[in-house]
Amino acid sequence: MDIILPVLDEREALPWVLGRLPAGARAIVVDNGSTDGSADLARDLGALVVHEPRRGFGAACFTGLVTATAELVAFMDCDGSLDPQDVERASLAVRAGTADLVLGARRADPGAWPIHARLANRYLARRLRRTYGWPIDDLGPLRVARREALLSLDLQDRRSGWPLEMLIRAGQEGWRVDQIDVRYRQRDGRSKVTGTVRGTLRAVRDMRRQLAAM
Repeated sequence: MDIILPVLDEREALPWVLGRLPAGARAIVVDNGSTDGSADLARDLGALVVHEPRRGFGAACFTGLVTATAELVAFMDCDGSLDPQDVERASLAVRAGTADLVLGARRADPGAWPIHARLANRYLARRLRRTYGWPIDDLGPLRVARREALLSLDLQDRRSGWPLEMLIRAGQEGWRVDQIDVRYRQRDGRSKVTGTVRGTLRAVRDMRRQLAAM
């Protein structure tokens, strides 16, 4: 399995994250313009490092996806909030053929998940649950699916709308989507998406564009 890790200045979290990879998994660190030496450190720690100069979460994820070669791929944040060991549990249903995509539903430590982000996520998950009938309550920043199937979705968003577009396209294609519970820890550093007003507004615009396609 290839684990795709979009990275933008995550030097502090990298040793812990890369040190907890499941046996046999390969880390693909997609550096999205770090200035803190994240790419060099990740390389020193054994990860495959690729560079994506276009700023945007979706751009980094897409570059990781096309770089991957494993049948199964996972996506997860590289800020220390998620444990790579949970990827193996998330992969079980995909390997067994009972799900096409499995999400890691966040069960957050106190203070780990800003209330405005949690409420927005809850609203989006409810929309998807009602539209597609999936048993989900979180959009899930940890995800596992088959690489070729993800490529077939032809995802176009290269910014903050990527995670929602993936689920909308999966629903339109009749995918079976499930979730597992995962612990969500206090991240290292500030979120580039929900940690600033500018990042939050940009994410809202990107998400609204995707919702219009439902």
